[in-house]
Amino acid sequence: MNGDDFRIRTMSPAEIPLAADWAAAEGWNPGLADAGCFGCVDPAGFLIGEYAGQPASTISVVNYDERFAFLGFYIVRPDLRGRGFGLRTWRAGIAHAGTRTIGLDGVVAQQDNYRKSGFAFAYKNIRYSGIPVNLRRTEETVPLSAVPFELIERDDATVFPAARPVLLQNWIAAPGHAGRALLRGGRLVAWGVIRPCRHGRKVGPLFADDRAAAEAVLAALVGKESGEIFLDAPEPNKAAVSLAESHGLAPVFQTARMYSGPIRPVALERVFGVKTFELG
Repeated sequence: MNGDDFRIRTMSPAEIPLAADWAAAEGWNPGLADAGCFGCVDPAGFLIGEYAGQPASTISVVNYDERFAFLGFYIVRPDLRGRGFGLRTWRAGIAHAGTRTIGLDGVVAQQDNYRKSGFAFAYKNIRYSGIPVNLRRTEETVPLSAVPFELIERDDATVFPAARPVLLQNWIAAPGHAGRALLRGGRLVAWGVIRPCRHGRKVGPLFADDRAAAEAVLAALVGKESGEIFLDAPEPNKAAVSLAESHGLAPVFQTARMYSGPIRPVALERVFGVKTFELG
């Protein structure tokens, strides 16, 4: 233990819900089953800082493969901010990634600090929320569980910088998560998942070849259940922004997707809803 009584260690799986609770307190509204999914990819990537034996800070830097990692849950307990604990936790997380390119979704207040740490702005993600209106099921969808997993994994690889089969499998099967897919001529053209959150339900991911396909899946996911939903749309995808706004959703929050280095090409025009700001 350091002389100032602060130390950083790896979280146990049972401690990851603490990071989700702190994220909820910051207004990030994680899903009810998120914590159970997150630790499955890289358990060593969830770190906790302790001060005087009590939780003081968190960060996750999840290594997806040998080239790409994603950073999230960078939080310092409010009463301990300004004491350098955050920076030390940050450095420990960055070290876990090694030479990998790191992605993150940075809140507005931290974006300048991320730039100073070598991260470059890629685009904005906008969180939309509201009670959707005028959603129409123009095409028939099927349960996501009816789609061969290899098709889902192959499709996901077009929109994310690394393969993430373990997270996909856990995400689809998590308690309370419901998935729908759209097939045209036997080809997977759109799919998505909706899950219960601390407030309302969140759609994520929502990937599609075109807006009509995205709308069909979104309508199937929302179903007849009323209430508030959340959808995180990349601002450069104008079709995604239009889809959200045309159905009564309003922007409530934004992040900057940033990367510390190069990534493989992704089809952002197919991303109508981000899976999660914490793991990408």
